[in-house]
Amino acid sequence: MSSAALAQSCTGAPVSVQVLGSGGPGHNAARASASYLLWVGGQAKMLVDIGGGTNYRYAQSGAKFPDLSLIAISHLHPDHTSDLPALFWSGRQSRGDTLAIAGPSGNQTAPDFSVFLNRLFDPKDGAFQVLAPIMTGMQGNERVVRLDPKVVDVTRAEPTTVFDQGGMVVTAIGIPHGPLPTLAYRVQTGGVSVVFSSDQTGTNPKFVEFAKNANALIMHLATNMEGSPLHASPAVVGRVARDAGVGHLILSHIGQFPLDPAVAEVKAAFTGPLTVGADLQCTPVR
Repeated sequence: MSSAALAQSCTGAPVSVQVLGSGGPGHNAARASASYLLWVGGQAKMLVDIGGGTNYRYAQSGAKFPDLSLIAISHLHPDHTSDLPALFWSGRQSRGDTLAIAGPSGNQTAPDFSVFLNRLFDPKDGAFQVLAPIMTGMQGNERVVRLDPKVVDVTRAEPTTVFDQGGMVVTAIGIPHGPLPTLAYRVQTGGVSVVFSSDQTGTNPKFVEFAKNANALIMHLATNMEGSPLHASPAVVGRVARDAGVGHLILSHIGQFPLDPAVAEVKAAFTGPLTVGADLQCTPVR
């Protein structure tokens, strides 16, 4: 069966989450790196992260670049950002309006998100100067998509609203992921809520409140059973989902480790509906 045949339709429910990339940073023949689409009313409206391989998965999903309202970046590790230039190169001429894009503030270990974008796309010094028009919205006499960046302060204790248009409200909050500034995102739309946790240790009680009673929560697994200074262990993932009282837990960021014991650890704490993420998988949000 071809990988394109694995794509599941996300147009049959009012709101759905599609896993574009379910893998971690290591090489994985079956999984692209982390990326997710939120489908609303049959359109892919929000893209969360775009790690290596997910621009290809984006095309396979059937999503249309002009339908996107927001790109939300959790943090600047390559397995969450490396396909951004590929996405913009593929879609830049398919629309001539503004596209909101959000990302974290910086510190001594990573640049501010606006600096990151300039280092990629600045017309004089950027790594991809050919994509400089997406910062201005013009390419010669032709209009192309123009990015509208929003930098979210990860040190702020309370959630920050990053988007509020067309019946979709998106908030973000800083989460612990070692020294790297990292954001989780919560979306309210169509009468349901979805939380994208990204990489984190699961040690900040503010995140439990942030995810409280979400209809769906996407959380990332560590690469081992014990967790690490960067990632929550499976047991912690289960406890966070349980304490937040979420309706459905989707596991992702899956590496080359025995999966069944990790899922069992999650289920020991969280007894609600659980899905192990796979590339191009679609989950209706109810």
